[in-house]
Amino acid sequence: MGTDLLKTLDRLRDIYADKLPFNRLLGLEVGSLTADGAALMFDLRRELIGNYQRRRLHGGVISAVLDTVGGLTASAAALVREQTPCGQVEARLAGIGTVDLRVDFLRPGNGERFTATGTVMRTGSHLVVVRMALENEAADGLIASGAGTYWIGPAAA
Repeated sequence: MGTDLLKTLDRLRDIYADKLPFNRLLGLEVGSLTADGAALMFDLRRELIGNYQRRRLHGGVISAVLDTVGGLTASAAALVREQTPCGQVEARLAGIGTVDLRVDFLRPGNGERFTATGTVMRTGSHLVVVRMALENEAADGLIASGAGTYWIGPAAA
């Protein structure tokens, strides 16, 4: 991957880590980011707990994090495929959005540190399909999996 595309991905990383207030509210940190996949990490905080008696993540947090890593993954795939210049990343992101999201809750949201990953399954001219997973720090910690379809085609007028 060329230097220009690495700058584009770095700009995307900065936007997802620093510019999006909801991502900051969730405490998301961008880990790996390539044209094929992405990872987000975050720590359990009191504000993210849905079951306070058992200190478990809220299901809405789980869904939101999976959607966010799916959107990040789809965005990276689109930007790299189109060779979007670094200076046009924000404008390009305005035309990307979630079309469909499926979340399967597999285990309670226990843990202290969580990692959400997204992997591109298919990229088309207008849609990207992404597989997502949310795990905790435990070896057997798959909490939820998901699949999302993201619109990357021309922005709607």
